[in-house]
Amino acid sequence: MYATERHQRIIDELDASGRVSVAALSRTFDVTAETIRRDLDALEEAGALRRVHGGAVRRISPVEPGLREREQRNGPAKRRIARAARDLIASAAPSSIALDAGTTTGALADLLVDHAPVDGALDVVSNAMPVVLALQDNPRLVVHAVGGVVRPETSAAVGVAALDAFAAVRCDLAFVGANGISAGFGLSTPDEREAAVKSAMIRCARRAVALVDAAKFGTEAFIRFAALETLDVLITDRAPDDELAAALETAGVEVVVA
Repeated sequence: MYATERHQRIIDELDASGRVSVAALSRTFDVTAETIRRDLDALEEAGALRRVHGGAVRRISPVEPGLREREQRNGPAKRRIARAARDLIASAAPSSIALDAGTTTGALADLLVDHAPVDGALDVVSNAMPVVLALQDNPRLVVHAVGGVVRPETSAAVGVAALDAFAAVRCDLAFVGANGISAGFGLSTPDEREAAVKSAMIRCARRAVALVDAAKFGTEAFIRFAALETLDVLITDRAPDDELAAALETAGVEVVVA
């Protein structure tokens, strides 16, 4: 097999799973580990991936896609995750929740438009403008809009005002999204200001729940906002691979596959 053919198959594997290892690729292509390392180095130089210990992960584009574009990606998976998150709310019966900005948390908000809490009203705290607008007319929800500078890419309020708002509340559950999740890097996102707000949201909650579809497994965006140990639950649409599954188990994270 020519090097160019191996390179394309390596990229295909990255697109499918988010991460590749030198050892596995060496077995797949029946070549030496050194040959695979040279392949990965060449692909990194071309901007196609990012080398990590033992292999490589997908390179996140420095241009963050807008909310509308991301809504078109993995829609069925995100809706399944949202339904599982709604079921968690129904079973846990929290008095307050925090909702992050993002397409999967947005799908959860859509399911809460007609939500009727069993015990009185439910306080919902969110820095996501679409979430606030979607839930404001539900009389059984008390919607708290977190202020700040609104990022057009995600319609999320960020900055000092948002950080102060989450520092001043204690929610029973926080639902956060991520651009990537990996065994070694944890949860990550491209923007520093949004990462800070996500971290503050996790700190404000008694239980932190990540809503992350499997396409983001093994992906490492620019800024880490949470180690796996800070999570209580991961809701996703496919069982994690062995490496991530082991890291989640070690961190004590419950994994719910929707």
